[in-house]
Amino acid sequence: MVVSAVADADDRAQRTAGPTALCVDPLGDPFLRTRIALPSRSATYLRRQRLVRHLDQALQTPLTLLNGEAGAGKTLLAADWAAGLRQPVAWLTAEEGDGRPGVFWAYLLQALRACGVPASGAIGLPSEAARVDHKLLATLAAELNERDQPVVVVLDEYDRVIAPEVAEQLEFVLHHAGAGLRLVLVSRTEPLLPLHRYRTAGELTEIRAAELAFTPEEAVALLELHGLGLPVHAARALVGRTRGWAAGLRLCALAAGESADPEVYLKEFEAGSSTVADFLLAEVLKRQKEEAQDLLLRVSVLQRFCPDLANALTERTDAEPILVGLHRANAFVEHLGHSWYRLHPLFGEILRAHLRVRLPGLEPALHRRAAQWLLSCGSLPETLAHGAASGDWGFTADALIDDLAIGQLFTGLRSGELDQLFAGMDLKAAGPATDLVRAARELSQGDVERGLSHLHHAEEQLAAAPVGAAAKLSCALLEALAGRLTGSPERAEKAAETADELQREVPGELLDKHPEVTALLLTHLGSTLLWAGRFEEARTALATVADTPGGPSTVFPREESMGHLALIDYMNGWIGRAERKALAGVSEAGRPGSSRPCADGSVTGTGLLVLAAVAVDRDELDRAQALLHETVLLSATAHDPVMAAGHAMARARLLLARGNARTAVEAADPGVRAVVPSPWAMSHEALVASAAHLAEGRPDRAAEVLQGVSGDQPACAVEAARALLAAGRPGAAVDLLDSIAPRGQTGPAVSVRACLVRAQVADGAGDAATARRLVEQALLSARRERLRRPFLDARPWISSFLSTEPLRELAEGWLMPGPSRPGEPTSVDERPLSLVAEELSRREHDVLERLAGMMSTEEIAADLYLSVNTVKTHLKSVYRKLAVNRRNEAVRRARDLKLL
Repeated sequence: MVVSAVADADDRAQRTAGPTALCVDPLGDPFLRTRIALPSRSATYLRRQRLVRHLDQALQTPLTLLNGEAGAGKTLLAADWAAGLRQPVAWLTAEEGDGRPGVFWAYLLQALRACGVPASGAIGLPSEAARVDHKLLATLAAELNERDQPVVVVLDEYDRVIAPEVAEQLEFVLHHAGAGLRLVLVSRTEPLLPLHRYRTAGELTEIRAAELAFTPEEAVALLELHGLGLPVHAARALVGRTRGWAAGLRLCALAAGESADPEVYLKEFEAGSSTVADFLLAEVLKRQKEEAQDLLLRVSVLQRFCPDLANALTERTDAEPILVGLHRANAFVEHLGHSWYRLHPLFGEILRAHLRVRLPGLEPALHRRAAQWLLSCGSLPETLAHGAASGDWGFTADALIDDLAIGQLFTGLRSGELDQLFAGMDLKAAGPATDLVRAARELSQGDVERGLSHLHHAEEQLAAAPVGAAAKLSCALLEALAGRLTGSPERAEKAAETADELQREVPGELLDKHPEVTALLLTHLGSTLLWAGRFEEARTALATVADTPGGPSTVFPREESMGHLALIDYMNGWIGRAERKALAGVSEAGRPGSSRPCADGSVTGTGLLVLAAVAVDRDELDRAQALLHETVLLSATAHDPVMAAGHAMARARLLLARGNARTAVEAADPGVRAVVPSPWAMSHEALVASAAHLAEGRPDRAAEVLQGVSGDQPACAVEAARALLAAGRPGAAVDLLDSIAPRGQTGPAVSVRACLVRAQVADGAGDAATARRLVEQALLSARRERLRRPFLDARPWISSFLSTEPLRELAEGWLMPGPSRPGEPTSVDERPLSLVAEELSRREHDVLERLAGMMSTEEIAADLYLSVNTVKTHLKSVYRKLAVNRRNEAVRRARDLKLL
């Protein structure tokens, strides 16, 4: 149909201009009709309506630019759009010879005739290939300006027209044709036209590579046209790998169609040996000059690069103009800003494969050069990546240690990435730095024996050779961790003292760059002192970390320290304080940008365990079970003594509350091997055993288990007194309570239990008034904290007291059913105190409600008239405040808290 239109137009024009003139161009060659015909679209072409709608704006602006790399889908998009227009469309596909003005304008006039816009005899024809008469251009512009309906001129592959004079002439005609001409340029490069003037005047329509890229949904539709069904998540991965590049997706679809398992092929295809590689090597790489090809192959080993880094790899000095040219030519070189570039990921894969064939053995050397250059510029992450890729593990480990970045293996920011990177370290790699890295990896994963072996080996080497203070400080940090994991306060304290001295030798900028080192040191020291029962010293170290100014690198030491401080408060009976600190710690870990740091699971878990223990004390057993369930994965790999003992304590208390005494005794053993036994861990284990004996009717055995308990362990002393009373020894029970040091450190969870024991002793002695007063005192203290467990454990003795006024009134609504209206069931308020560290805003409530309604982020945005990014910001805030990480957890937590 297009060919017929061209023929008809030629016939009309021939009657006015003569047969010979219209048959050949100024070179005497016949006109090629394929250059002025609209390209055909295959049956698998996907019309993307969003691009067609954007291209419709070309009818309103004098100039339109379709700019993108080879295979971006520019030509087919323009052809599909042009085919649907009612106004005349002149199509011209440029070729290399169009750099000669006479040839270019002869073909453009022929294209105008072909679409039914004949030029009058006044315009004439170019008679020479190298030049065109200015009168021809002026007459053409004037005739176009007089048209009632504009003609659309599409110049495809305009990047082939490199002559500046052609661009100047085209600009002249465009300017003077006015509303009679709509010019569409389809090009890989920036045309030599004053785009800034058109852009400023609002007279330019632009569609560039980013908009031409396929979305995952469009990729699914394209693959369906090729007979392939692919889920959106798989299409999203494919689009990520190809960056939505149209030709890449089509070539992948064609190849996948011939594969036995198309979905697996699209996920795992080898870019270097595919039809995509053939296309890019032919259309992009081989079109470049030799020096540009060499640069592209060498920088393919880099994730990003600047001219100086490229020069280091090519050992030349011309990278800057080459990179600028490649970017302008849309040669799959993307500009990141500030003179930094990167390759299209698929192009990079193909170039790396081609590099190994064309320059075998060069790749490791390129990585080594890159690592050395990046190290000199202070870019540690990329230095380590390229050092590892080069196989030079001594250099790579030295870079990590000399930068004092050893703590990043523990802080969560890059721990997984670093662990994976150094997992490939050659076993033959030797040196103090490599052994320090090995020790850090093993200790972070809880393999204490192997970690200590590597640490000992590193210390021997450090002592035998002069090394920098950063290596020695890294060693001290690992020694502090070793002291923590082995339950050795002496080792941890010695390491902390050594670190304190070394910090005076380390450059201040390194310490400022890595605040996590000091935070981790103090956290390890505080945790070890806590294990040893030296609560006040532990509190001092941990509070210093908790008060550290916020920053991503210290998130986890801060969160862990707050969890440990919460544990100290809990063991001293201050369950309200403990809960607040634990919530603050969990909230800290849930802030944007944070992630779980290491396999030992010691972080995050301590706070959750404290919350579980508090829930048991409030008789919120289902909530306690849920919180413990969240720590299962953590505790399963936890080798930290405090974490293990805390988990054993919380689980045993829950089992006791549920009446599973024998199981509780088994659960109370933390199974920790430590240099120094923990007095509180041993005491809590004894408490559970005592409680089990009491539950099974052996009060004498219960008292015997707690025989060595003194007033230095207030919580244990109170439980021991309760066992003595049950064994018929009230005097001994009171004496033990009196021995508790009145240091003001015991909170309601301890004092309430002590009051109840004294009340029961008084009641047994016939002093009902004193017993009632003590029960009243216990109720008043417990009500503020919703502390139910001591009263439930005191049954049945206390039941008669709670049935009398005014004690019943004090217990109503939180411990016993409150008054109800006729016909309404009585109930105890069993709602837990809020798990929200901060109140949700009204908008966050709106987002949360829609989240519970299974709405997607995009649907929430549309429903609330917000942007998707704003909704994502609200969701991150909701997750942080509810101390969760996922959508379903947020909804479940919100329902538990009656927020929904």
